[in-house]
Amino acid sequence: MADGLISGIAAPVARFLAAPHDGLLHPLWFIAGGAITLLVSGLPFRIPQQYWRFSGVADLRGIAAASIGGAALFSLTLWLSGFPLPSPTFPLIYALVLLVGLGGGRLLTRLYGRMRQQAQGQAKRVLLAGSDLSADLFLRALERAPEARYEVLGLLTRSPGQQGRRLQGVPILGTTDDLSDVLARLADSDSAPETLIVTDPEWRGSQLSVVLDAGQARGISVQRAPSLTNLTPAQEIQMRPIALEDLLNRPEVPLDREGMARLIQGQVVMVTGAGGTIGSELARQVAQFGPSQLLLLDHGEYALWQIDLELSELFPHVSRHVIVGNIRDAQRIGEVFAHHRPTLVFHAAALKHVPIVETNPCEGVLTNVIGTRIVADAAIRHGASAMVLISSDKAVNPSSIMGATKRCAEIYCQALAAEAEARGSIFRCVTVRFGNVLGSTGSVVPLFRRQLEQGGPLTVTHPDMTRYFMTVPEAVGLVLQASVRGTATRRQKDETDLRLQQGGIFVLDMGEPVRILDLARQMIRLAGLRPDEDVAIRFTGLRPGEKLYEELFHGREAPVPTDAPGLKMATPRLIDLEAATVLLQRLEAVSLVDDVSDALTIIQDLVPEFAHNPLGEVRHTTPPRLPEGRGQASGNQAFVP
Repeated sequence: MADGLISGIAAPVARFLAAPHDGLLHPLWFIAGGAITLLVSGLPFRIPQQYWRFSGVADLRGIAAASIGGAALFSLTLWLSGFPLPSPTFPLIYALVLLVGLGGGRLLTRLYGRMRQQAQGQAKRVLLAGSDLSADLFLRALERAPEARYEVLGLLTRSPGQQGRRLQGVPILGTTDDLSDVLARLADSDSAPETLIVTDPEWRGSQLSVVLDAGQARGISVQRAPSLTNLTPAQEIQMRPIALEDLLNRPEVPLDREGMARLIQGQVVMVTGAGGTIGSELARQVAQFGPSQLLLLDHGEYALWQIDLELSELFPHVSRHVIVGNIRDAQRIGEVFAHHRPTLVFHAAALKHVPIVETNPCEGVLTNVIGTRIVADAAIRHGASAMVLISSDKAVNPSSIMGATKRCAEIYCQALAAEAEARGSIFRCVTVRFGNVLGSTGSVVPLFRRQLEQGGPLTVTHPDMTRYFMTVPEAVGLVLQASVRGTATRRQKDETDLRLQQGGIFVLDMGEPVRILDLARQMIRLAGLRPDEDVAIRFTGLRPGEKLYEELFHGREAPVPTDAPGLKMATPRLIDLEAATVLLQRLEAVSLVDDVSDALTIIQDLVPEFAHNPLGEVRHTTPPRLPEGRGQASGNQAFVP
């Protein structure tokens, strides 16, 4: 009705503009004809179905086409009826008047909706940071959300050439490098924003840290907008805090997903420790590639139930078998392998908590060393083509029993791989070593979050403590990448293949090490609090088995790049399989009777570089290289690993 009314009025207005000397008075059929012809010509372009308040560029194209069609149809009707056209330019003038009338009506409706929204309550002053595309999506989303009352003061982008322009009436004030100056100018004019909103989902690492630090310096909260491309008009726009994972300054590594599909699709795949942090993520990512069967093995019933329930919802088409079993039980593991005959085994089951293994050393040996041997032997005996061992950076120059047991597991798998290569066997044993993952069970991040919920203090063992960090999905993706590369069969051997034959171990490119003190400070800031003022940080001293700096390579191991992105290779000392087997048999015997002294002696024989630190003494070694500007632990530097 509104479109018909506008087009009816447009007809005499266009006639007057085309022939002013004829006057404004016209017969009623002239008005009715203008309305009818527009409504008829607008049907193919769905003009009656347009939502005026949310009209956009696509709607404007439809209006333009309908205006041209309506003007042409009306002019043709006049000509066929014998009524002379007011002037030869009448069709063009009528089309333009229709375009202005129909488009203007929609524009006024949008403006009215925005003014009404702002008048409903006190609008929060915000400053946007992101690309022009993401900011445009955010501004459009605000128009669709009557409950979101924001007064957008300006926009900061990455491109300096955009400064001074306007986006939907919002000025582009500069780049994120100018953020401190922009905030100072807005504060001087009494229009400082209450919140900084990051609209671009791709902004991470150092770029995000700049925004966070500038906002925290002036007591302005920083939030991230939701994924606007997936937001429906009925959904509420809910901002979320900046996640710690977003601050990891790590470029995305291209993954060989085709190779992963060839490795996994249609195969029987087993994941041990499937209820743990790494094991459960392995199960998720493996399920994406459509194995014929996915075997989930763990000794914890509840953890298994959780991951099985999640996979049933995410990948209902993947056949799964939930297996409760302990990798230390050779008979049970043998029965499982004999029944299901997995082709590919991801061995993530282990005891990983350093202080707990220190107080239960023989349990650590039986799980991490003997359990690994049991799984590996069963894999070979029952025809598996490959086993992937998940290792740790704590296996390098270990100071803890946990780290030493992981190195023993590495040694046995190295020996198996070398023996299989010498015999021409199809079996491959791939070892992947990496550092901490953010949010894993028992890691520092969940501990800090729990302590923050309780009001602090945050406990840090030592001001100089550093660790390597990576997100769980990223680490598991690279584990699969290493699995593809480690099991590849090539006619022409390259340097990576030769090193694998010599017992090479894949090491994930963990980026730069992170000072735990900086991590604690940043987590306090992300919670909107001030370190040392709102939340205290307390130093507790090193725990048994800990060292200040973890290493990814032994001092005599030069990190060697591989032909697979995100992967490096270490070539630690190789032990003959027969000798390793004898030592592991002795180690199992003494561990079964809880003879800690003899167990440590045998571990020392296997791992001569094992420098046990049972009292948690501070042993200063050469610290890993930190990013520039991170030299003082007591400073307030940005967390930019």
